[in-house]
Amino acid sequence: MTTQTRNEVLLEGTPLDTPQLSHENHGTRFYRFYLEVPRLSGTPDTLPVLLPEVLLPQIPREGPLQIHGQLRSFNNRSGVGSRLVLTVYALDIQPGTGEACNQIFLTGSLCKPPVFRRTPLGRSICDLMLAVSRRYGRADYLPVITWGQLAVQASRLEVGDPVALEGRVQSRIYHKVTEEGTQERVAYEVSVMHLLDTDAPEPEPAPPQF
Repeated sequence: MTTQTRNEVLLEGTPLDTPQLSHENHGTRFYRFYLEVPRLSGTPDTLPVLLPEVLLPQIPREGPLQIHGQLRSFNNRSGVGSRLVLTVYALDIQPGTGEACNQIFLTGSLCKPPVFRRTPLGRSICDLMLAVSRRYGRADYLPVITWGQLAVQASRLEVGDPVALEGRVQSRIYHKVTEEGTQERVAYEVSVMHLLDTDAPEPEPAPPQF
C-alpha cells in the first residue's frame, strides 16, 4: 500500500525584509524573505520563505501576513552550513489577522532509524527524518524532533514506517566549530505536537499550486 502523503504549512507572522530575487527556474523567478513568527516562550521563530513571482502582488505593504504552503528541502552545494536546506514554499499569501500561527501537517515515511537520547535533566528526545513525496518522483527530507512520551513512542518506529504528525516549524541557533573558528548558524526542523493516525481520512484539498 502506498503511503498517503501530506505537506501543509500554515503561518502568520511579520516579514523582516523585502523579498529578494533568489533564482530562476524554467522561466519562473523565485523570491525569498524571512518571516518572524512569535512563540509562547517569547523567542520568535525566524523562517525563510520562498515564493514564485506571481505571488509578489499579494504581499501587503505593511502588517502581518498569512502563508499557506509546504515545507521543502533542497541540497546545499555551497559547502557552508547544513547539507539540507529547509524553506517554506508559499502557495498562497493573504493579509494577516493579527493572530500568530505556526502549524504544519506532514504525512510521509521514516527514511532513517530514530535517534533517541535524553537531556542532562532526563527529558526524552527522539530525532526522525521523514521523507514526504512530491510530484514527479521527488521527495522532501524533513528533520523532525519529538519530546517526552512522544519521543518514547517515536523511538519504536522502523525505517519505512508511515508517519503522520501535527507540529510547528522552528528555527534553532547552534554553534559550529570550523577552521575559521566558532560560527553561529541556524537550523530548521519540525517540532511535533501530536502524532496522528496514518489511517485517518484524506485531508481537505489544499489551494491550487501556482
